[in-house]
Amino acid sequence: MPTILIRRAGTVALALAGVAVFWALSLPLPFLFGPMFACLGAALLGAPLKGLGVVSKAARTILGVAVGASITPEVLHQLPQMAGSVAFVPLYILAIGLVGVPFFHKVCGFDRPTAYFAAMPGGLQDMVLFGQEAGADVRALSLIHATRVLVIVTIVPIMLIWVFDSPLSQPIGAPASELPAWELALMAVAAIGGWKVGERVGLFGAGIIGPMIVTAILSLSGVIEHRPPAEAILAAQYFIGIGIGVGYVGVTLYELRRDVLAGMLYVVILAILAFIVTEIVVILGLASPIEGFLSFAPGGQAEMTVLAIVAGADLGFVVVHHLVRLMLVILGAPIAASMLGLRGRKSVQSPPQK
Repeated sequence: MPTILIRRAGTVALALAGVAVFWALSLPLPFLFGPMFACLGAALLGAPLKGLGVVSKAARTILGVAVGASITPEVLHQLPQMAGSVAFVPLYILAIGLVGVPFFHKVCGFDRPTAYFAAMPGGLQDMVLFGQEAGADVRALSLIHATRVLVIVTIVPIMLIWVFDSPLSQPIGAPASELPAWELALMAVAAIGGWKVGERVGLFGAGIIGPMIVTAILSLSGVIEHRPPAEAILAAQYFIGIGIGVGYVGVTLYELRRDVLAGMLYVVILAILAFIVTEIVVILGLASPIEGFLSFAPGGQAEMTVLAIVAGADLGFVVVHHLVRLMLVILGAPIAASMLGLRGRKSVQSPPQK
């Protein structure tokens, strides 16, 4: 058996063990946190873990279908009511940039391209790609954004339980056995077809957005009336957890001291900014506390979708805000970087371990 398959099999087995431990201890979100912390711990100990590549990407399509199935005519009628809180998203991004870039450049000592793309609250893959084109330290960017997602995915459920009194026990979907077979087949087609067509046309976040668009069309036309089955949502959590954990494979002590610590400190800054914006939006009556909190938590879109589902939040409301944030960052970050003279440099890597 090729080495890469052995490493992936070991990663899958370790993640399953993590699920079993979290389940046995009745800890929250065992299918997300179990694999995430098991793989994270093993990665930091030097275990030769290996991500699951296309399987992990395919798992994210399930969340795209879940979001699309939640877009109903009733949600469309609510869009004008979301405009007030959505208007705060660009102001939120601007505040993050004004605080985050100086933090990474002046305080942490990163070069300007790395500081800029480390501060932007976009998707990990997108920010690393743009940063590479601008000559940023791609390894540092990967670790900083992975740490941002890891810490936020860890903290947000704790906040939901202790601050918002949400048990995170809302039904995530009906069992597959209770859903019509033809509807399950349509979901599978929407997931794979939307993903591949999205990639073909260059759609950002194609693995989630493509299936979301196709499923939303089916939902609005009344063809699909259910979310993906519970088993599929749990599988998506499992593979997302693995993806976060294996992001730390090969991390050195130097990178832990510099990149990971910087990412953790930056989450504190983001948490303060998110709290301020959430408070304003809730006080103005533009969102309920849970929806406002989840809408402005600067985590990954897939992770926030999972948490919105288990918290029983208005999935359409939360996803619209994250889509606007990601769209503005992905479209605006390269333009702003070019205006600041951060494009066209040669990409660099982290310095050797000290």
